[in-house]
Amino acid sequence: MKQKEIISAALIALSIFALGWFIKAGIDNFVNKDRKVNVKGLAEQEVEADKVTWPIVSKEVGNDLGGLYESIGSTQAKIKAFLLRSGIKAEELTINPPSVVDMTAREYGDRNMPYRYIVTSVITVTSKNVKQVRDIIARQGDLLKEGVAIVDGGYENPIKYEYVSFKEMKPKMMQEAIENAQKTAQQFAENSHSKLNKIVSADQGQFSIDDRDSNTPWIKKVRVVTTVTYSLKD
Repeated sequence: MKQKEIISAALIALSIFALGWFIKAGIDNFVNKDRKVNVKGLAEQEVEADKVTWPIVSKEVGNDLGGLYESIGSTQAKIKAFLLRSGIKAEELTINPPSVVDMTAREYGDRNMPYRYIVTSVITVTSKNVKQVRDIIARQGDLLKEGVAIVDGGYENPIKYEYVSFKEMKPKMMQEAIENAQKTAQQFAENSHSKLNKIVSADQGQFSIDDRDSNTPWIKKVRVVTTVTYSLKD
């Protein structure tokens, strides 16, 4: 009997201890469950564009549509020859059909124009050799010697620089952004006399690619901002 009483007492004591431990753990969990910190991590990098799209626009005006088509065809041939001489590959060229505007067919506008037709030609260079194309753009004035005038493409045909290798650098930039977020969270924890615990949640980051400035559109600024939530503990 005495041995059974001792075992029963031990079981009761063990149960009370376990109950107390679970109660304490529950209280600690309740107290600490809302102790979190949300931080943002930033990573930035400047890169050079690895793709360029250059629409080369030329125009002819006059009243003889047949003559204009011959003239625009000659202009296209001169532009193409210039590009090929400069190192552009044939597969990097796209020659679009000429577009025609009949000024007399417009409902509104000046009816006393000295010419009736405007014929526009666009030859597009698409290349991954950005430096080569930029050098050619700087020398496009050489076409004036051949009687070819290149006009501004305007908002419809701007020179476009892109960074298409973005996916290759994405994982590394995400890692850098998360590390920067962790540094910020660690500093917050130290200032609040706490310790940084595990990550509660994290987003995939918001990426953006923008021109560094308006004067160097071929230099891109790649930026990622990620938000990470950490739990804190004493």
